[in-house]
Amino acid sequence: MQAVYIVKRFGVFLLIVWLAGTLNFFLPKLSGQDPVRTKLLQEAAIGGNVQVGMEEMVKEYDKKFGLDRPLLAQYGSYLYDIGHLDMNYSISSYPRTVKELIGEALPWTVGLLATTTLVSFATGTVLGALLAWPRAPAWMRYLMPPLWALHAIPFFLFGLILVYVFAFKLQMLPMFGGYSPGAAPGFTWEFISDVAAHSILPAMSIILVSIGGWALTMRGMMVTTMGEDYVVFAEAKGLRSGTVFMRYCLRNAILPQTTALVLALGQILSGAVLVEVIFGFPGIGALLYHAIQENDQFLIQGIVFTVIAALGLATFMLDIAYPLLDPRISYRQK
Repeated sequence: MQAVYIVKRFGVFLLIVWLAGTLNFFLPKLSGQDPVRTKLLQEAAIGGNVQVGMEEMVKEYDKKFGLDRPLLAQYGSYLYDIGHLDMNYSISSYPRTVKELIGEALPWTVGLLATTTLVSFATGTVLGALLAWPRAPAWMRYLMPPLWALHAIPFFLFGLILVYVFAFKLQMLPMFGGYSPGAAPGFTWEFISDVAAHSILPAMSIILVSIGGWALTMRGMMVTTMGEDYVVFAEAKGLRSGTVFMRYCLRNAILPQTTALVLALGQILSGAVLVEVIFGFPGIGALLYHAIQENDQFLIQGIVFTVIAALGLATFMLDIAYPLLDPRISYRQK
């Protein structure tokens, strides 16, 4: 029965990805814009005149990108391509492909956002659990209000504050980019330390803002869990305070947090767009911003579909892992 359920959930996952991918294909078509013509007109405007033979160039590029075929034929090619992880050429960076551009930006976003999400989750969850525990240290009550206040500030706005303080005024950290200009990328200590230094400010802007949110939700779940009968019974049995806290309260309260964590990890491929743009971080968010600026339809579709697939896969994996996280959950029919 468990295997049958997994197969069914995987089928639902494929259906959701197909529906979302279909919307991802057809919605840009509703605008009626020709991305190739728009890009060529922009290039011509930079040169100060309208190039001779514009229509011939548009037809040639439409043929190259497959835009001269009927809509259903384009849709069929689109489904075939994404099934083979081939997302066509980038209009703004031709002849480079969308897969190449996403492949270059992906490690930067995953490295930054996966790390910051896990750190903020772990820190916020522990602080929230301790804040709800009656025997928590007294200094906790003074630490959490500032973190909750920071949670109300958008990532990009807090990032600008950090740039002004640490990069502009104190000049302690780099202000812009993923690494120093002229640095040779490679697995060397110099390059790794350079990347780490450039990652501190964007990471701080995300972590310090996110901790308060994780702590707030965990505190609410802990307060609810501590009122349950099994917790009262455990305390009445005379179990140690640490055992009640870890095995009865924290273990049960963390389940909704785990759900939120998996969904947050599924969304990291979208990137913290404004954070990456502000810091010039070469991740998926900055790439999406560039694609929107350049009206690069294929690149936008590729990024959006990648995010859809990642979020759907994260949800599918969470659904399968629930019985492992909580033995009370079972997919077997009674």
